[in-house]
Amino acid sequence: MAIALPDTQLDFEQTVSTLRAQVDERLDQWLPLAPVQDAIASAMREGTLAHGKRIRPLLLLLTLKDLQRDTMVPRAGLDLACALEMVHAASLILDDMPCMDNAELRRGRPTIHRQFGEDVAVLGSVALLSQAFSIAASTAGTDASTGNQLVRLLSQATGAQGLVRGQFHDLREGQRARPLEAIAHTNRLKTCPLFTCAVEFAALLADTDASRMRHLKGFATELGLAFQLLDDLSDGLSTQQIGKDSGKDVGKSTVVALLGPDAARQHVEEHLARAEQHLIDAGIGDGHLAQLLEYFCARPY
Repeated sequence: MAIALPDTQLDFEQTVSTLRAQVDERLDQWLPLAPVQDAIASAMREGTLAHGKRIRPLLLLLTLKDLQRDTMVPRAGLDLACALEMVHAASLILDDMPCMDNAELRRGRPTIHRQFGEDVAVLGSVALLSQAFSIAASTAGTDASTGNQLVRLLSQATGAQGLVRGQFHDLREGQRARPLEAIAHTNRLKTCPLFTCAVEFAALLADTDASRMRHLKGFATELGLAFQLLDDLSDGLSTQQIGKDSGKDVGKSTVVALLGPDAARQHVEEHLARAEQHLIDAGIGDGHLAQLLEYFCARPY
């Protein structure tokens, strides 16, 4: 089964809006029903379906669209996009816990541990991760070998050399002075793994060659680093503007704290320029991913 996308001549924002709606609809189908007495299911749905950018699902789906040069996205792509969003949602729930960032607001709403309790937040996160891996292992239209590769990619992005390690570095080393490269290494581990996983999923479904895969991974890494810097820059905005606690980076060793906002913005531009060059080298410099760079990142803070 395939899903129709707007024609490439239509406004890019309409493409993004359509894809977001399709991801949200499919997420709603994948997540368990949540009767009032089922706190775990309610936490899973609240943590995942709350309004967000859906950048990781969009990255996968737009990569697939550019690679296949088609107006249709396969159901497998949409399901894997949902798996990525579930992993991201689980990571946010855990990041917000009192033992980590101790946040009170996420996506404009009280954090999951504040709504349901710390016990439910932890269990809901584990359940989301389990569901995500189940989706990757049973993606429609893929053989057993491809399913194994999808699970491996998601494991690498999520585990001790990916998101877990990045969060650990941020918590344990972020409170002391660090050189720029150490901060960048933490940012790379915190943000880039799911970005990279998104393009790897798309490349695997599209049977992409090794050279193009290398440039896609380079693009995803540069985009992830730019995205993290933009997030750091947004920490100085009001809670109403960003939909989460502001000022959480006070006292942390970030690029903004080390170099100042102007230099951080310059680093954003450099990352975006390198990301764009990777797309050109991959032969898709005129596609939807190029528009994604401007849509999400070419905005002042």
